[in-house]
Parts: sequence; C-alpha cells; structure tokens
Amino acid sequence: MDSIFNYIQIFLSISLVTLILLQVKGIGSGLFGQAYSSFRTRRGLERTMFRGTILLSFVFIVVSLVSARIG
Repeated sequence: MDSIFNYIQIFLSISLVTLILLQVKGIGSGLFGQAYSSFRTRRGLERTMFRGTILLSFVFIVVSLVSARIG
C-alpha cells in the first residue's frame, strides 16, 4: 500500500514541476527565463495551467498526509 502512495507522489511531483516550468515566461527559451514583473491577467491555457497547478499541489499535499498517516 505504501508503494502505491510513493508512485502517486512521484507522478504528482513530476507533473507539478512540469506545470510550473511551463508557466515561466521570460526572455530566454521560456523554460528557465525570468518571469515578467508586471501584473497581467491570465487567459485561456495559461489560466487552466495555473488552476491545475493549484489543484495538483493540493492533491499532492493530501496524498502526502495520507501516506504519512498510514505509514
């Protein structure tokens, strides 16, 4: 049972890192560039990725707490 939670945590962490890196916009390639400092609204896919990041981080925290409680 613990190994299932470990695999789920690994999958969620890789997904979170990917989503966060895809959201960074800047001068370079877009992956590791600097973020803009000005405020602007998120629209379309950017808004969906932002909300998905929040949802995935919440699910990751819940799975981590359940895994710690069981193990």
